[in-house]
Formats: sequence, C-alpha cells, structure tokens
Amino acid sequence: MRKSTLLLPVLVVAAIAVLSAVFIVDERQKALVLRFGRVVDIKETPGLAFKLPVIDNVVRYDDRILSLEVGPLEVTPLDDRRLIVDAFARYRIANVETFRQAVGGGGIGAGEQRLDKIMRAQTREVLGSVSSNDILSSDRAALMLRIRNGAITQARQLGLEVIDVRLKRTDLPQANLEATFARMRAEREREAADEIARGEEAAQRVRAQADRTEVELVSEAEREAEVIRGEADAERNGIFATAYGADPEFFEFYRSLNAYVGALQGSNSSMVLSPDSDFFNYLKSSDGKPLVQ
Repeated sequence: MRKSTLLLPVLVVAAIAVLSAVFIVDERQKALVLRFGRVVDIKETPGLAFKLPVIDNVVRYDDRILSLEVGPLEVTPLDDRRLIVDAFARYRIANVETFRQAVGGGGIGAGEQRLDKIMRAQTREVLGSVSSNDILSSDRAALMLRIRNGAITQARQLGLEVIDVRLKRTDLPQANLEATFARMRAEREREAADEIARGEEAAQRVRAQADRTEVELVSEAEREAEVIRGEADAERNGIFATAYGADPEFFEFYRSLNAYVGALQGSNSSMVLSPDSDFFNYLKSSDGKPLVQ
C-alpha cells in the first residue's frame, strides 16, 4: 500500500516530464529550441520533437510567405516632381537562427519593423534615380525588380528572404495634383484655342474661295448674258431693218406709236413743242392741225 502510494506521484512526475519534453512542430512553422536563451536546436521538419523539460524553451516562427504593407512614403524623382508611393513586399523567414539573433525576442513584429525601414530606403533610392515618367510608365516593373534585388541583400542579414516587391499606388501630393490638373487644363485650353484658330483660318479660306467662285460665276453669267443680249439686239435690229426696208412708212408709224406711249403717260402729261414739229405727224387732222393741245 505504501509502495503504491509512493509510486503514483513518481509516475505523475515522470509523465509530466515526458510530456514537457515532447513538442509538435507544425508544417507551417519552424521552431528553435533555446536553453538559457541560447539556440541549441533548430526544428524545420514537421512532426514530434524533443527537448529537455524545464530547461529548454521552444520558440515557433511562421514558415509561410508573409506580406508587409509599406505605408505611404514621399519620393523625389530626378525631375523633382514629388510622388506619394504605396508598396508591399512578400517575404519569408529563411533562417530562423539568424532571425532570432537579429530581432531577439521581438518576433515577427520587430522583424517587420526592420524590413519596413529597408523597403523604404530602397524605394527612395531606386525611384530617386529615375524620372517620374519612368515611374508612371511600363518601366515600373523593372524598378520593382531593382527594389527587390536591393532589399534582398540587406534582408538576408535579418534571416529574411524577400520574394517580391510591388508598387500599389503612385500619386502626386494634393498640392502638386491640383497644380498638375491646372497645367493640364491650361494645355487643353491652349490646344482648343489652336484648333479653333486653325478652324477659323480654314473657314476663312473656304469663304474666300466661295466668294471668288461666286464672283467668277456671276461674271461669267453676266458676260454670257451680255453676249446673248447683244446677239438678241442684233437679231432684233436685223428684223427691224428688214421690216423697215420692206415698208418704211409702216415702220415709221410703228415707231411713232411707241414714242407716243412712252411720252403720253397719265392724265396730266403735257409737252411743249413747236407747232411744225414732226413728233405729232400721225396725230394731226386732215387739214394739218394737231389733235393734241
């Protein structure tokens, strides 16, 4: 009875010791076994692992690819056109022992703070060596590669591996943005004024051409009309001459009647002529006196 009573605590202590000596390494993690703060073992293979109870301590780190958001930072390219840039990085802990030595007990948070400083410095250095047009063009893929390659060397000293770097947002500061919009608006207005001026010039040329064409057409029509009128007058005079030659007295009578119609118009027409004028020869009575006073 006394033996079983003594054996039970021993078994419990032994079970606790065995359980505290065993730990599980998850497939998504890496583990360090620390003994009095010093790294004595590295566990990178998932499964069961062992340590000394009480004396050893296990610290786990994420073995997956992690993301780091680099907050907005202001960069100044070669053309002094300031830009606000947002970026993010993909990284993983490649060497847990080096990472532990670099950040101590700060863990992932401390490592990301160090990596954030590296990313900011590299982003400013690379983007400050090119113009803003290069940053905003398709060349930014090459710039992101340069930032990543520059960060890899420094991040390796932290036990980190930088896998990828991306620029998310590249904008102008608000003051510069308004100035840029004003400049773009002025350029568009200038281009519109140039287009309007060129349109007015083209319209003037078209109007001038139309006016000249109108003058030429009218002149040609008037010339043709004068020619036709002259030919008609000539033909009329020829007809008159033929008629006059056939019966001169009738022609004289016809011309006198036309002269009367033109001269005696209205009820108050009056003419002062010599009594022996030939104008009213056909308006005289048989005794030679005029019928019109």
